[in-house]
Formats: sequence, structure tokens, C-alpha cells
Amino acid sequence: MRIYKNSPASDWPQLITRPASNSGGMEARIQALLHAVKNQGDQAVYDLTRQLDGVSLSALEVTQEEKAVAAGLVDDQLKAAIRQAQANITTFHQAQWEVPRIIETMPGVQCWRRSVPIQRVGLYVPGGTAPLFSTVLMLGVPAILAGCPEIIICTPPAKDGTVHPAILYTAELIGIHHIYKVGGAQAIGAMAYGTETIPRVSKLFGPGNQYVTGAKQLVSRDGIAIDMPAGPSEVLILADATANPAFIAADLLAQAEHGPDSQCLLVTTSEPLLDQVNKEVVRQLEGLPRNAFARQALKNGRLILVPTLAEGIALTNLYAPEHLIVVTKDVDAVAQRIYNAGSVFLGNLTPVSVGDYASGTNHTLPTNGYAIAYSGVSLDSFIKKITYQQLSPEGLRLIGPLVERMALAEELMGHGAAISLRLQTLICS
Repeated sequence: MRIYKNSPASDWPQLITRPASNSGGMEARIQALLHAVKNQGDQAVYDLTRQLDGVSLSALEVTQEEKAVAAGLVDDQLKAAIRQAQANITTFHQAQWEVPRIIETMPGVQCWRRSVPIQRVGLYVPGGTAPLFSTVLMLGVPAILAGCPEIIICTPPAKDGTVHPAILYTAELIGIHHIYKVGGAQAIGAMAYGTETIPRVSKLFGPGNQYVTGAKQLVSRDGIAIDMPAGPSEVLILADATANPAFIAADLLAQAEHGPDSQCLLVTTSEPLLDQVNKEVVRQLEGLPRNAFARQALKNGRLILVPTLAEGIALTNLYAPEHLIVVTKDVDAVAQRIYNAGSVFLGNLTPVSVGDYASGTNHTLPTNGYAIAYSGVSLDSFIKKITYQQLSPEGLRLIGPLVERMALAEELMGHGAAISLRLQTLICS
């Protein structure tokens, strides 16, 4: 990992630059894949799955028999862990429901808002180098709580044409029954445009590689809603001398093992901590099974020494990390000064891993600096808010003349007439 000590603020933008993606010509390639799926439907999905994934499928949808077999392949301890994670995620997201309230803005003028589920949503669950059954929970639980009538999952097949049993078990557990063996940009295209087998959805959710992310952004231009722009996963750790260096190194490596384009940053006021973390990363890396991925990611890593905690907080807000771990003497005070982050983990005993799996918060979060303006997935991601209003005769008498005057000032006479006709009716009645 690269080390920077007390760099001036003018150098900060360069310090926190995300890894550049090798995207030369990528958009054109993704567009070609999407075009094929849009125009050729199932046939394109079968062809692309064979060409890109090396898998020849006889059917796209997972069968009931496959689900039954998968349930028997997941051990009881993992099943219990998944069920507890489901309970925690349900508890946290269920509390996000907004209680409808009728607001009387003036006598006889009532306004309210109603939450309505998106009718058909598509969830992308990565399954390449790591089968993310946890993403089924993170996306599926709030979708079901929101009351979405139709929920589908697309996930890449293994080389033998199967889907990881934990993904199938988790989907069945929470009540999602339509799962399709398709990954990559072709999966996004299938859900965005629909095929003979895979239904078109109204909104797309889920993390993925550069092809998945690029495909989501491209189909959004065609009016398909997406959860958020996203890129490679990232963590920033803001720490002082109270932090445990072994814990910090483990958290950096946990992020690095996601893939070679992940990014890990430590921002600290303690030079001894920085040096200890650097040594711990080297030591712990040797025992990491996915150390090939981690080594690549660590090349994009940064160990940054700052002279004051205030500067560390400013640098953190500038970076706007997907995951932020705060390990300082007064974590609560520091947390209140953070305004750009996807999800925040406070103290030595709170690693990102708990949020990735089971604490209850959602792990589908804005990356690549989008935390400046975007939130992570929540119950709200799966619902629309429709506003209502209703006037009584008293309300129309009070608000009508105001609207007439405003419409006249904007020279929209039809708007004013819609009020005047009603007022005349009240006068005559």
C-alpha cells in the first residue's frame, strides 16, 4: 500500500483518486450485448451465456427440483445464520415504513402521501468469483416488505449450469421463487427489455462487475430505473492511536479480497499506528485464501497520515466512502461530523463484515464518490410515494382566490378558469 504523510490539502484530490477502469471500448461492447438481448430475446441470452460464461443451458429458469436439491446441500449452521440475518435485516427495514398522515395545510385543504410498491423489480445477485447469497437478503427482504408483487432474480450459473445452493436456499426462504441462470450485461438486458422467458421489470437492483454496472447505467437511459450508480467496493478507515492495528489490517484485507479493483484507505493521526497497520497487512495477507485478488487491490490502497483529526474528517467527507469505519477516542462526536458516506461502522468492535451480512443495515451502497448525493438501498428504494389532496367547500373558498391570482400572474388562464368555475358553482349552490 502507498504511504502518504501530512500531504497538503491541495494534494488530497490526487490521494483519493479511485482506480481507473480499463473502459476503452467497454461501453460499445456492453451496448452490443444489450442490443442483441433486446432484439433476439432468449436466443441471445443462451448464446451469450455460452460464449461469455462457457455454459450451455437447456433452460433459463431454475426448477423446483433444483431448489429442492440445493436446500439439502446447505448445512444447518449456515441455514441458521441466514435465518438470523434475515430476522435482523427484516427488523431494521420494517421500521422504515412511513406512517401515513393527513396534513391540513389550511382549513379545508387536506394533503397526504401514500407508499405504493413498485410492481415488478429485478434483483441481480453476483455469483462469479464469490456467490453473494447475502445480496439475496439485502435486496429481497426490503422488496418483500415493500409488497412488490413480482420479484425476480438473475444470477450467473456455474460451469456445470447450476446456481450456488445457498443462493437458491436463501431465495426460497424469503419467498422469491423466480430465479434465472443468467449473469453479466445480458442479465441486465433481459430484465430491462424482457425476453420470452424473463419478464421486463420496472426497476433494477444489485451490485456487479464493470459490465453489470455499465449495463445498468445504459438501460437507465431507456427509462429503466436503477437503484444507484455503483462501481468497485471500497472502505475508508478513520483512526487515531486508540485503534487496534490488527483489526484495521483485517478490515482493509476484507475489502481488498472483493476484487482487484477494490480500494482500501486508512486515514490516521497516528504515525505508529500507520506503521503497525502496514506490517499487519503484510503478515495477514499471507494467510488469506483470496490473496491474489487482495494483492492487486492493495496496489490501489493508501495509508494516509494527517496532522489533525479535523483534517482526517475533511478528507473522509471529500472521498465519500461506500464503507467508513471510525475508530477514534470519541466516535460519536466524529460520526456527527460525517456527511458523505454510504454506511458507517463505529469503534474497534464493528467491522464492515457485520453490515455486509447480518447487522440489519443494507450492504447495497453508493460507491465511487456517489455517497455525496446517494443513499444505500432501503425500503424506500422499492416503493413510490404518491401524494393526494382533497378540498372541502371551505378549502376551495380559501385557497381558490390565491391560485387564481398566481395563475393570472403566470398567464395560464386555463389554470385560473379551473378554479373560477368551481367557485361560481359554490356561489350558486
